[in-house]
Amino acid sequence: MDHVLIQLILLTFVIHVIDTLGYSVRLNSVKTGQVALSFSIFNLFVLVSRTANMFQAPLIGKIIGFSIAKDLDPLSDMRYVIAAATAGTLAGVFVIPTFLKIFQIGVKKIALSGSVPSLVFEALHANNMKRIVKKATVPKKKMLHKLRFREIPKRFLLLHAVVTGIYTIGVLAANYSSLLVPSQNQLAAAASSGMINGAATIMLTFFIDPKSAIITDQAIRGKRPYGDVKALVILLITTKLVGTVLGQLLFLPAAKIIASFYQ
Repeated sequence: MDHVLIQLILLTFVIHVIDTLGYSVRLNSVKTGQVALSFSIFNLFVLVSRTANMFQAPLIGKIIGFSIAKDLDPLSDMRYVIAAATAGTLAGVFVIPTFLKIFQIGVKKIALSGSVPSLVFEALHANNMKRIVKKATVPKKKMLHKLRFREIPKRFLLLHAVVTGIYTIGVLAANYSSLLVPSQNQLAAAASSGMINGAATIMLTFFIDPKSAIITDQAIRGKRPYGDVKALVILLITTKLVGTVLGQLLFLPAAKIIASFYQ
């Protein structure tokens, strides 16, 4: 089962790299004013992430099913997967400066050609891949200079960390809880992941996304400086990172709470 665990860890890593890069799209949309086009192109990256998510659940199911059959405890495996989420978020942070440079070029090119497939094929060309590598940049301390972090609501950030923690461990905790319930309730417990992630998504939609959108919109209309959006993105990524670490603490209690409904 080691190869299944490795596949799951890699998928989780990729998902969180892409999710982290998603926060930085706000910076490009404010800088260029091309909000709709920026998010349209980023949907390509989201598609890759969502496709990876589709394969994540069956891999988790394989590990849990094997553990049930062999009477094993896959707790350490689940923690490795959560750690992959943290590692993916960190990797995303280091990729953001390079990603933004390439993303800005992509937005300009699609504005001229109007074709997403042609942009994808052009990006995969060997010569363009070399140019992408040459544009690699690492984050620098000066990027944090004079940013107004105090302008971003603290409760909003705390909620984002908690919601991210729940979202990180939702599928894992639900599947793991199937080990803690009678055999006739194992499928029901595992299926609870949809409700948990659904609740986390609702919280993101109602409390996180609107506030982020307001700050971004105000910057586009000149009512806030660009630095406020930069501060927002940095703090959202930081609380996302905190949320994935928090997932390690939430995982086992969450699994036990889910299992308590199926005893």
